[in-house]
Amino acid sequence: MKHRIGRVETQIQREVNDILLKDVNDPRVLGVTITGVHLTGDLQQATIYFSILADDPAKIAEAKAGLDKAKGLIRSEVGQRIKLFKVPSLTFEQDTSVQYGARIDQLINEMKQEGHEKPDEE
Repeated sequence: MKHRIGRVETQIQREVNDILLKDVNDPRVLGVTITGVHLTGDLQQATIYFSILADDPAKIAEAKAGLDKAKGLIRSEVGQRIKLFKVPSLTFEQDTSVQYGARIDQLINEMKQEGHEKPDEE
């Protein structure tokens, strides 16, 4: 059963990305990328994770509002494209892993710069 859930998650992710590119005309969702989908075991609820290049909290909130506004259209399109007994309800959440990775990179670069400065002190 878990294998089926993974396949459905992947298919929903592909379809939602396609729907955002082709069918949703809201300027708030431009540049939004779907990074993952998590389905419950009964396939009734889907949490869709998105990322956006802007770090500004206002832009992120604006993108989330645009996705929430288009939720009905996205759900109906997913229902037409994927053969499921019941289309799961959709919830959008920001994926913070991209920002977390960028923060890790920044910390590593700072450590490298400090490492270059220390030999002069010795």
